[in-house]
Amino acid sequence: MKKKVSAAPRGGGGGGRGRGRGGRGRGGARKDEKFSEDSFFMAESKKRRKISDDADVIDSGESDDERGYGFRGGSDGEYDGGEVETADEVRQRVAMAQLDKYRRIAKEEEDEDDEDDSDEGIDRVGEKEGLRDSLVAKILQQEQLEESGRVRRAMASRVQKPKATGGFKVLLKHKQSVTAVALSEDDSRGFSASKDGNILHWDVESGKREKYQWPSDDVIRSHGAKNPQGSAKKHSRNVLALAVSSDGRYLATGGLDRHVHLWDTRTRDHIQAFPGHRGSVSCLTFRQGTSELFSGSFDRTVKIWNAEDRAYMNTLFGHQSEVLSIDCLRKERVLTVGRDRSMQLFKVPEESRLVFRAPASSLECCCFVSNDEFLSGSDDGSIELWTMLRKKPAHIVKNAHPLLAANTNLEQKNSEIIPNGHKENGNHSYESYHCQSAYSWVSSVTVCRNSDLAASGAGNGSVRLWDIESETKDIRPLFDLPLVGFVNSLAFAKSGQFLVAGVGQEPRLGRWGRIKSAQNGIAVHSLKLS
Repeated sequence: MKKKVSAAPRGGGGGGRGRGRGGRGRGGARKDEKFSEDSFFMAESKKRRKISDDADVIDSGESDDERGYGFRGGSDGEYDGGEVETADEVRQRVAMAQLDKYRRIAKEEEDEDDEDDSDEGIDRVGEKEGLRDSLVAKILQQEQLEESGRVRRAMASRVQKPKATGGFKVLLKHKQSVTAVALSEDDSRGFSASKDGNILHWDVESGKREKYQWPSDDVIRSHGAKNPQGSAKKHSRNVLALAVSSDGRYLATGGLDRHVHLWDTRTRDHIQAFPGHRGSVSCLTFRQGTSELFSGSFDRTVKIWNAEDRAYMNTLFGHQSEVLSIDCLRKERVLTVGRDRSMQLFKVPEESRLVFRAPASSLECCCFVSNDEFLSGSDDGSIELWTMLRKKPAHIVKNAHPLLAANTNLEQKNSEIIPNGHKENGNHSYESYHCQSAYSWVSSVTVCRNSDLAASGAGNGSVRLWDIESETKDIRPLFDLPLVGFVNSLAFAKSGQFLVAGVGQEPRLGRWGRIKSAQNGIAVHSLKLS
């Protein structure tokens, strides 16, 4: 016969509502008192009290310097005997150092302009210092607005007409078509990748290059990579995309092996391989100012990674076809385009997205103009300007890269038909243009950061500069920069003083055309600003 077990009373030693005050629950005061007087817990409390009382007496044998205490984080890094510097004090110190830097620059400019300050009175000197501080405040405010994307620099009107002799200059060569180009934050270094798997790190001024060496398959697997899927027997080295972090520490690459590879730019070593995509990794971008990495793939997804922690974070869904291009600014918003004829803006914190539909073409590339405006290029030769307020383009430039009659000596199959079944738009008169659609596809667009200057590339033999007018929502052509080959990637210097193009004999994602006279490599064009 089973014995009946009675439940313990709710107010016992289990902790009723009143236990926290005076140790009394419902009918459980004595039990609590007896429990608190247990010899085991009494001994523990006495031991803890003894350690607490003797904490000031015990000496670990380490100085404050060895523990890392007492540093104020000054510029000389010496110990000053004070308290540990807080986060607010660090920010204040950095801000004051930046202010001193700007004040020195303003003072040097004043000294160059006026060398007779020694004859001026004290009041005049004080007035100059006040004006100097006002100038520094304006500079800091302007920089903050530009960094946040709320103010756009007027650079398109300052670009001078290029001379006939000063065109694109080949900085370095690749064996096969270049698929991606990126610049460091200070514009001193560049990174490029090609279809043959070569990843190069080069100096913008001298062109001196260094090559990233792929490790063995065993090393890649030890870094997190999974075994090749399907009929592939080893990891493909074909690179389709790359991106560099804002601090210049990490380089991310992706390609046909369905992995995102992370490299250390200081040592050029492979440090991590992120699996997870079920299709080729077609595009990559870092969020500005962070180590947050976004990757787009042919599996129709966008994945988020953390390069610092080397960890997977999230997956974004929404596209119904391959994701082809991606871009991100400081905000946690990701802009993507795909072969489903849509451009999508993912708002990651809100877990929402905006879908923008292209009129009648497949979008090939995209980039942010500002937080609220975007630029895209299509496979029908059009360039579109979008805003957050409209689901359709605010302005369309049709036939942005027409193929001139002088450039018709090209190889292409099915030249009048593009994959979505539509003919190329624009002027089809054979006197001036020819319907060589693959050569007129807008394969790359870029915008000089926080400015109205943009550039686009195709396979028609030129890179075009554009002036984006935000008030009238208009795109005005500026200049054509001759360049033979498929312009698969473009990158502006932050200062706007030069433009870098990744050129190849073939398009980035396929072999729909071929230009034998093109040189696979990196071309740089200097821009003079008035």
